Amino acid sequence: MNLRSLVALAKSEGASDLHIEPGLAPVLRVRSHLRSIGEPVAPALSQEWARDIIAPEDWPHFQQRRSFDLSKVIEGLRCRINVLHSARGVGFAIRLLPAFQPTVDALNLHPDLKQFVNHAHGLVLISGPTGCGKSTTLAALIQTINLNDARHIVTIENPIEFTFRPRRSFIRQREVGRDTPSFEQALLDSLREDPDVLMVGEMREPETMRLTLSAAETGHLVLATVHSSNCAEALQRVVGAFPAEIQNNVAAQLADCLIGVVSQRLQFRPGLNICVPECEVLTATLPIKNYIRNRDFFKIVNSVETGAEHGMWTFQRYRSWLDKRTNFHLPMRETEAEEEETAVFTKPAPRLPAAPTPSVRVATAPAAHAERTEAGRIEIEETIVFEKILKKLS
Repeated sequence: MNLRSLVALAKSEGASDLHIEPGLAPVLRVRSHLRSIGEPVAPALSQEWARDIIAPEDWPHFQQRRSFDLSKVIEGLRCRINVLHSARGVGFAIRLLPAFQPTVDALNLHPDLKQFVNHAHGLVLISGPTGCGKSTTLAALIQTINLNDARHIVTIENPIEFTFRPRRSFIRQREVGRDTPSFEQALLDSLREDPDVLMVGEMREPETMRLTLSAAETGHLVLATVHSSNCAEALQRVVGAFPAEIQNNVAAQLADCLIGVVSQRLQFRPGLNICVPECEVLTATLPIKNYIRNRDFFKIVNSVETGAEHGMWTFQRYRSWLDKRTNFHLPMRETEAEEEETAVFTKPAPRLPAAPTPSVRVATAPAAHAERTEAGRIEIEETIVFEKILKKLS
């Protein structure tokens, strides 16, 4: 048993997460349910896996912080890995990222979400609990820009989860801890890097939130994530992260730059055998902006319920739309079809046996035909009588 074989097993089982704890059997999260597999992992073995996966120059940092975040391709699948110390020893929390390039259509999200990235500047928040696919939705919006607009995109992530291939846009990806010491420093640097779009992987600290709001106010489109259970709570969480004496200023700043908020949660659909995001969508209308300025966040819930004409969705209304939908994107089936198609085109053509060199016998019979002899030779008889040609020429 090794880390690669466990990741391969988790991939084959369709798991979203793999948890490894010394002294316990590995645990998979499949469709939001936990299931243990295999035999308990020895503490010395998990310690060895940690040394193999963490670079030697980063090992002192891991020993100091007692945890370390990284992303790595294992068994052909990109994984977001958190290595941590616990009471039993060194453990792992591994998130298996989708093998396909996320887009709004590929994630079965509503097409209206694409409207958020049509703005030249402002703030778009993606919210939800841990493990609901916020980073994947964020990557899908970035990919929408990449496929349709020629913009300079700078992403700030910890760690980098999806590697973007520039299409129409020019994309720079920076990883906190490797390419920049912090989100704050990366945001300060980005203002001198001529970006059109900024992606902030996670807003946790007030300083990160302040710089994110400032970037959205100064002519950049900023996409960021925040932990919350609904849209109103996401906005309240941003404002509440600051000291009480400046919350009014922060609320006004947030109201001025906000484009919209998407709050999502994953729901397993047995008929499709996939997890589909269910979303609450808020767009920044004038009433919404006034509620944010006055910090009347409780009034936002009613506005979302009555704001269907402005492109807003409640969880219940969004679920009804999913129930009526028939053209779901099934990533696993399409991936298998692509692999089969690739196998067909890459399979070498069978080598044909070399044809025997024919033995040719010229005849002057009027009929034109090919005749196979008993010895296997092919006799080709002449089809044109040369005497007729000579007469015509003379």
